[in-house]
Amino acid sequence: MLKIGCHLSSSKGYLAMGKTAVEIGANTFQFFTRNPRGGAVKPLDLEDMRAYVEFAGEHGIGPILAHAPYTLNACAKDEGLREFAKNVMEEDLMRLSYIPGAMYNFHPGSHVKQGSEAGIELIARHLNSILREDQQTTVLLETMAGKGSEVGRTFEELCAIIDRVELKEHLGVCLDTCHVYDGEYDIVNHLDEVLESFDEIIGLSRLKAIHLNDSKNPFGSHKDRHEKIGEGTIGLEAVERIINHPKLRELPFYLETPNELPGYAAEIALLKEYYREF
Repeated sequence: MLKIGCHLSSSKGYLAMGKTAVEIGANTFQFFTRNPRGGAVKPLDLEDMRAYVEFAGEHGIGPILAHAPYTLNACAKDEGLREFAKNVMEEDLMRLSYIPGAMYNFHPGSHVKQGSEAGIELIARHLNSILREDQQTTVLLETMAGKGSEVGRTFEELCAIIDRVELKEHLGVCLDTCHVYDGEYDIVNHLDEVLESFDEIIGLSRLKAIHLNDSKNPFGSHKDRHEKIGEGTIGLEAVERIINHPKLRELPFYLETPNELPGYAAEIALLKEYYREF
């Protein structure tokens, strides 16, 4: 069965997201833990979480993917910004402990002229400060497109971060199809080779989720502008190969395409048609 969902608004809580997912034909979903352009967070609602966990079990939803706000920068030059990122992620992981099987995705950060090596060291230090031996939530580093001073465009950079983390058993990777294509990994013409490279450098066992997006820009553009499935430079044929690839097909896929709910429902239905059941 294709495990497919999209990005949903968390404004009305977990149970509402679960019900919306079912309504649009999804069996998983992604959401922001708090204001994506800030840091404000709603009060913890344990009753809503308990109701969602029960609903998800009844409807086969999961694993869900929580996304950290864009404002976090674990390798910022400013110590205050790094402390902000630490506090937000610690609180998010505490809150996610009430949702069994949830994963937590974040953009590694931007080194802001410090250099990628300094950025890698700061991100690893950040993760060493927040990961706990007894945590149940897997933290995912997202592959980036390489715009500006982003860290995490190459598999080597992600590997360098993971290698420096002590509790690396709590770490995984979320591969964003738009990002890697814009970042010079040709998943359209050389998907097998890209996955072989990922396996050699990071290890496919660390690949836990896919952000499934088309791209508005050409290969290697480093632009990071998502497009609707089949309407961009990646194209529907390549997306079909991705969701059916034997090394990817069992992973959860999360759409981040420029859509409202009806558009997401249409994409989910389309992808289910192209998914080959064995």
